[in-house]
Amino acid sequence: MSEPVLSIRNVTVDIPTRHGLFQPVRNVSYDIRPGEIRGVVGESGAGKSMTGNAVIGLLDPPARISEGEVWLNGRRIDDLDAEEKRAIRGKEIAMIFQDPLTSLNPLFTVGEQLVETIQLHLGLSAADAKKRAIELLDRVRIPNPEERFDQYPHQFSGGMRQRVVIALALCSEPSVIVADEPTTALDVSIQAQVLDLIKELARERQVGVILVTHDMGVIADTTDQVTVMYSGEVVEQGTTGQILGAPSHEYTKSLIAAVPRPQVKLKRFPQVSYGGRETTFKIEDLARNWTATQKSESGTLLKVDGLTKKFLSKGSLIPSRREYFTAVDNVSFDIKDGEVFGVVGESGSGKSTVARMIATLYDVDGGSASFDGQDITKLDKEGVSAYRRQIQMIFQDPYSSLNPRMKVGDIVTEPLLHHRLLPSGEVKPRVRELLDRVGLASDAHNKYPHEFSGGQRQRISIARALATQPRFLICDEPTSALDVSIQAQILNILKDLQEHLGLTMLFISHDLPVVRQMCDRVGVMRHGKLVEVAETSELFEAPKDPYTRELLSLMPKLEALSDEELKAQNLA
Repeated sequence: MSEPVLSIRNVTVDIPTRHGLFQPVRNVSYDIRPGEIRGVVGESGAGKSMTGNAVIGLLDPPARISEGEVWLNGRRIDDLDAEEKRAIRGKEIAMIFQDPLTSLNPLFTVGEQLVETIQLHLGLSAADAKKRAIELLDRVRIPNPEERFDQYPHQFSGGMRQRVVIALALCSEPSVIVADEPTTALDVSIQAQVLDLIKELARERQVGVILVTHDMGVIADTTDQVTVMYSGEVVEQGTTGQILGAPSHEYTKSLIAAVPRPQVKLKRFPQVSYGGRETTFKIEDLARNWTATQKSESGTLLKVDGLTKKFLSKGSLIPSRREYFTAVDNVSFDIKDGEVFGVVGESGSGKSTVARMIATLYDVDGGSASFDGQDITKLDKEGVSAYRRQIQMIFQDPYSSLNPRMKVGDIVTEPLLHHRLLPSGEVKPRVRELLDRVGLASDAHNKYPHEFSGGQRQRISIARALATQPRFLICDEPTSALDVSIQAQILNILKDLQEHLGLTMLFISHDLPVVRQMCDRVGVMRHGKLVEVAETSELFEAPKDPYTRELLSLMPKLEALSDEELKAQNLA
């Protein structure tokens, strides 16, 4: 067996605070060998990313490594000074972040950023650095690399930007790459391409990879070894097959049980209850104060017919010279009362654009959308306001959809005041009741969004969406940024809302196993068109369209995951 290219030995990270010493990482040890991909999994706050930042020397002061050692290629690096760490970082050890826009400067072309990095670490001439940069863009499979070299980050899709970040990481041929949630925001097809690229690089260039992720499907398909972290400590580690197929620690078993399965539909998602941190959603209490959901006369609440949306791609003062991009092209479907209708497809397929037209956030360029028999594309201002009271959206990123300058109580109060739904004296009690019902602490109304975790912020978004007692919820990637345990909590809330309150939902996601669990029927979109609509079980078991079959074939295979915990809960 080859010697480790990176060794992390009993590392502890200290952060002094006003309330005492906080240790987000305690006594963590693992090795990375050449060509090996080690997955590091655990809930938010487990210490996964903090360990990676400690290894690469990116801890923000006053955080520091207080105990332990980090060795890279036989050299100890944790005790180097700032200048020596900077010389190693990017050259011998590189990092791929979750959001590629945080790694790319929007003011410089992709080529300029690659050339700068190459010259910094390899000392090549401008001409040689440009040649190498184009070779790297081609290596990470960016089409027309000579042309894309001169383009800016905003001119690339999310998946293409992540490829550019990988090219940046490869500029100096590092020994180790730390990839921190590199595919979280990507759809299944782009995710598969990026992960294939990482596997290929590890195999061909013998780069050691630390893959930090909360996606067990990614772990199953990509890694050789797995380290499981909980509350800053390593609770279990071993080969991927052993950890996923026969976990020994109760936390690992609980974590694996919470992963949505594509092959079986569960009534409820098992929650990660290890450590006593399971949070309850009090749906029965909420249902008692909920006005009975009005049913449509026809049994079909929403009907979309030939919906079309075009965006300007090239402007001109002369109308005939303007060019347009068709984002949604003649899309038709309907959603029945109480149904959860899923929409899937890769980035740019038009999923979110459809949702925003239904929510009247985008104008419609063609076709119609009817809600309970009323064409919403022809509503006046008062009609739009009345319609919006009956529908609500839950967005992908709860932090960007919540005003950071408003207290949580005011955020949930806003729709009640806007639609004048309650007498002023009943508003505050109603807001506190909503926050309590979604499992938030009694003082949540007096705090700001940044004081909550991602999962808690999504609960705030749900409380706000429920304030108007809507008939229809549009959920646009509501759990894609959440770890598997928090995802299970949020999805259970949505299941309860649908079952107990009779809500109808449009559920948009690139996570196919989640769609399998949540939806009654599914529509598949590609290049703005709806290529297939079917019952969920039929779509997953016998897809008709070639693109649907291709999409399902790219879904992470989860057969290796242990079903022991599922069977114990009589859910399998």
